[in-house]
Amino acid sequence: MPEPASITLIGTGCLGLILRTLQREYRAVKPYVDWVAALALLVLSSPLILVCAAFIKLTSRGPAFYTQDRVGKDGRIFKMIKLRTMRHDAEASTGPVWAVGEEDPRVIPIGRLLRRLHLDEFPQLVNVLRGEMSLIGPRPERPELVAQLRDQVSGYERRLSIKPGITGLAQIRAGYDRTVRDVRRKVRLDCLYIRRMCWWVDFLIIVGTLGRVLLGETERRTAKSQTRTVRA
Repeated sequence: MPEPASITLIGTGCLGLILRTLQREYRAVKPYVDWVAALALLVLSSPLILVCAAFIKLTSRGPAFYTQDRVGKDGRIFKMIKLRTMRHDAEASTGPVWAVGEEDPRVIPIGRLLRRLHLDEFPQLVNVLRGEMSLIGPRPERPELVAQLRDQVSGYERRLSIKPGITGLAQIRAGYDRTVRDVRRKVRLDCLYIRRMCWWVDFLIIVGTLGRVLLGETERRTAKSQTRTVRA
């Protein structure tokens, strides 16, 4: 009879093999899950998106929607779609700068509500349908900032190995990027997600995203517990 230690070692190895197989299978079907879920969410949210767009047009000058260059998987550039929450041409004089949250003076009045409820992100479902984004993954950044961060943040390239997401572990665990230190923290979370990516982790992130939208500041406690679960 094998010794107990040998049985434990064999069992652990088999369990690890099963988990890695399930993880590979999930990565293979994830694009299809993203597409179906994005289509359903876009159909359901279309009336709300149109109402928000109408309020933007009625309360500020400029288009209701805007597109912005972002860096996707393997460094490919794509046009990310959002509802406009800032003044038209807000960066015309400053160029690309890091976001500073709802207190940003460039944010229009209705934009504060849209940001708080994350309604401005809904049009990105179109990017998911195009295959440029995933529902869950690292947040896509602008090319100008990526060029800087690649040299300043170790491991930054790894977060470009999968499609960027509308939400993700780093998005629910940390706030807006204000310093390079914030970026380093998010990159660590992105790399953790890439290593642990599976249906259970994505489920926890979805729950955390709902908590962020519905419960405000309490999402920090939810996200912390989810991160501990992911690490386990």
